[in-house]
Amino acid sequence: MLFGTTVLELLYAAGDSEIEIKMPIDFYEHAGSPPCRAVALTAAALGVPMNFKQVDLLAGAHLKPEFVKLNPQHTIPTIDDNGFRLWESRAIMTYLVEQYGKDDSLYPKDPKKRAIVNQRLYFDACTLYKALADYYFPMLFAKAPKDKVKYECIGTALGFFETFLEGENYIAGKNLTLADLTLAVTMSTYEALSYDFSSYKNINRWYAKIKSEATNYDECNSKGVKIFKEMADEILK
Repeated sequence: MLFGTTVLELLYAAGDSEIEIKMPIDFYEHAGSPPCRAVALTAAALGVPMNFKQVDLLAGAHLKPEFVKLNPQHTIPTIDDNGFRLWESRAIMTYLVEQYGKDDSLYPKDPKKRAIVNQRLYFDACTLYKALADYYFPMLFAKAPKDKVKYECIGTALGFFETFLEGENYIAGKNLTLADLTLAVTMSTYEALSYDFSSYKNINRWYAKIKSEATNYDECNSKGVKIFKEMADEILK
């Protein structure tokens, strides 16, 4: 079991004989949060133990002085890796790979390959996930009405995504990368919100593949998707 709230140890082999013991990283998160789920998937892929610390947003736990001291932006996910504190999910994901990855398969060191992964990460943050947040979050958290223009932006973003995947098994190269993980989380969130993307054949083919290949997908993402869906269904019914 790689994850839990108890103290865990992960052994890293350095050369043939040296072994470094790595203690769990404090991971401040909410199980239903898509960005938190993307970080959890990354940690699972790397075998990095995380000490999950639930932040009750509805109770205002993120606004308490002790959390604001940890992260002045008071956002989740936030990590505390033995005094090194970081927030923003994609920054955390890339840090975890660079700090603890046994190889660079999830986040290539080659500048051109890495640039493609970065472009897809930014596409998720600034286009695909943004389209989801722009349309659904005002309805979920501010009781706003449906916005046709914002809804149409989702279709435009998915159209780009479909094109990126033409003839490709992964979104940023010939193997699974961080971009696949964060985009799979976004698509699972669209699914939780009952958005119909069945007509996007490339996306559906890719999505099924990533769900089957991502380490601990059900534990790290599916459980949180269920929590998010239950919340959304209750609000939007």
